[in-house]
Amino acid sequence: MHPTITIAKRAALAAGRVILRNMDRLERLTVSTKGPNDLVSEVDLQAEREIIQILRRTYPDHAILAEETGSQEGPDTGQSQWIIDPLDGTTNFLHGLPQYAVSIAFRHKGRLESGVIYDPVRQEIFTASRGQGAMLNDHRIRVRPLNGLEGALLGTGFPLRQPHYLDPYLASFKAVALRCHEIRRAGSAALDLAWVACGRLDGFWEIGLNPWDMAAGVLIIQEAGGLVGDFAGGHDFLDTGNLVAGSPKVFKATLQEIRPHLAAAGLNR
Repeated sequence: MHPTITIAKRAALAAGRVILRNMDRLERLTVSTKGPNDLVSEVDLQAEREIIQILRRTYPDHAILAEETGSQEGPDTGQSQWIIDPLDGTTNFLHGLPQYAVSIAFRHKGRLESGVIYDPVRQEIFTASRGQGAMLNDHRIRVRPLNGLEGALLGTGFPLRQPHYLDPYLASFKAVALRCHEIRRAGSAALDLAWVACGRLDGFWEIGLNPWDMAAGVLIIQEAGGLVGDFAGGHDFLDTGNLVAGSPKVFKATLQEIRPHLAAAGLNR
């Protein structure tokens, strides 16, 4: 196991404790708006500070890319970087909907090396180290093998922060819905990706994600035997924010269904 996994797990668990301590005081939390349909609470900020403090104690020279505090350069910037989402699913959390997670990934020389996603409500921690497989609470996980979209349960996210993409997205939704078993929109991309890795979902797609939403989940899916790509099937998803993921045949079938509708809107990668 990559040594960064131990520290990432420690940081994720500490952030989870911050989240759990505040579950019964939602109506008293300070909440502000970062942008359209984009909220940040004092819990997001506290959890992120906790994560960064733990990472900095062990890796003071590493760069950090965090959702709330942005990019923090380090002496070896370009070599080692942590990608952090302290509370993916803030809207769910603030409504008392128990579907949110902490996501922490480590990238070295541009390549994802380790990832942790922690669901504090269910006490589930998903981990992956490059080349060493994916785990859920220290038990090996794999994507669920299917031959295509027939019988598949997929996850997705609505592009409500980019409403100009809503029409092509809905066209892609319809195309997939007519082929698969059902679709879920749960509100935490990080947790959706973790669930693809362990077979609770068979695939996932979304427009306009941020790197912290997906970095850990991408590696966990890959190490669980799944595929990830942008809307051209390439590897630019961390730059474009456009992601398709799933078990191999579900990935390919989903991409085939959504690509014509999204490419027509200029979403070619």
